[in-house]
Amino acid sequence: MDSSSLTISPRKLHYDLYSYSYKEDSNTPLVINVLASLIERNMARAQRIVKNCSSRVLSKASTKIFDCREIPDLTIQSYLERIFRYTRAGPSVYVVAYVYIDRFCQNNLGFRINSRNVHRLLITTIMVASKYVEDMNFRNSYFAKVGGLTTSELNELELEFLFMMNFKLHVNVSVFESYCSHLEREVSIGGGYHIERTLRCAEEIKERGHTQIARVML
Repeated sequence: MDSSSLTISPRKLHYDLYSYSYKEDSNTPLVINVLASLIERNMARAQRIVKNCSSRVLSKASTKIFDCREIPDLTIQSYLERIFRYTRAGPSVYVVAYVYIDRFCQNNLGFRINSRNVHRLLITTIMVASKYVEDMNFRNSYFAKVGGLTTSELNELELEFLFMMNFKLHVNVSVFESYCSHLEREVSIGGGYHIERTLRCAEEIKERGHTQIARVML
């Protein structure tokens, strides 16, 4: 099913995100549906821009590292669900990952998210966001297996990503809240939705600050 056509119940979204449990049998956070839909629209918009404009601004050679030889036979929704199923990364991780994706695109104006690079970009940003937000993390080798990459490939993607981000990984509470609001607006046409904005997650982000950068490099 196309995630953009998925009807999200305001009450269910509210309950899942305010009462999210990190147990093994937890349901998939509904923020994943919103993020998948948002990225799909971003890709469609980028495709129209490329088609309608002369490509005077080209992607840097370094961003080509995210291109895969063969496009994975997985939708963005399915890929995000797979990552959650095997990592149990909480909702705040996906919000921070979205912050990173936005920053990455702003820092690399010639970069366009497309079907060839989106999966590698997602697994990289989610892994880095998980290291930033959560206390317990899987090794890179595990994330690589979940994402369908070799460990050396994911290590290289992570290192390239960090340098292209100028290691600017800190996400303060106000930035986190603004991206939550943006994600809310994506699904707020039919009612008032709430994306993971528990005080616990916000305080965790605030307390960690720049000290998390060292942990990302492990």
